Amino acid sequence: MKLFKKNQIIIYVIVLMLMTAGYLNYTTNSDQQKSVETAMQMEASDDMQLADIGDATLVNSNDVVPQNQTGATNTTNATDATNTANTANTSNTTMESTNTNAEVNGSNDSNTDSETTTDDTTVETSSRNNNDYFVKSKLERDTMYSQMIETYEKVLNSTNSLETQRQSATQEIQKINDTKNSIMICENLIKTKGFENSIIFVNGESISIIVGIEEIKPEEVAQIQNIIAREMKAKVENIHIATK
Repeated sequence: MKLFKKNQIIIYVIVLMLMTAGYLNYTTNSDQQKSVETAMQMEASDDMQLADIGDATLVNSNDVVPQNQTGATNTTNATDATNTANTANTSNTTMESTNTNAEVNGSNDSNTDSETTTDDTTVETSSRNNNDYFVKSKLERDTMYSQMIETYEKVLNSTNSLETQRQSATQEIQKINDTKNSIMICENLIKTKGFENSIIFVNGESISIIVGIEEIKPEEVAQIQNIIAREMKAKVENIHIATK
């Protein structure tokens, strides 16, 4: 009888242990399932938040612009480009026009300078030719007087010359020297009146004077005649004035 009770107690204990183990197993499974469901819900929530954040980031990073605004921007850029091109063309045209004007002006200035140089050269050449004429003519005139004086001196120095010949030669030499002095005085006085170049030729009572100008005024003619008449004791009607 005691053995039976002892076995029965063992069986009760085993049953109780099995029931406890079953209960504990059930409770553990239920908690694990709830934990899994909760974790799945949390993951789903996190995915949705990440999706929302990703969308927001995508919109901000692409900086989406409405279609109308994009068209307006393109139109503005095109207009600005056109205006810039027109401005560049206008600037190039202005520069080309300026360069052309500068070239034309430079050409005109060059032509003007060339004409001025040519005119100056012509005047200078003409003036030099006049100077050469007067210098050469005075040299020839003085040479003629020197030869005449030399001829009369030969008469004076010749032993075959008569006394009358010597007296005549002496008078001619004095006359030539007086003429040369009078000519020199007249030419210097005429120069003080503004006539840079002049030359006087004497042929007996006739006196010819050439002045280095193109035209001479009546009052200038009178001035020259008065000088020659006074210094050379000549008559006004015998004084002949020419220009060169």
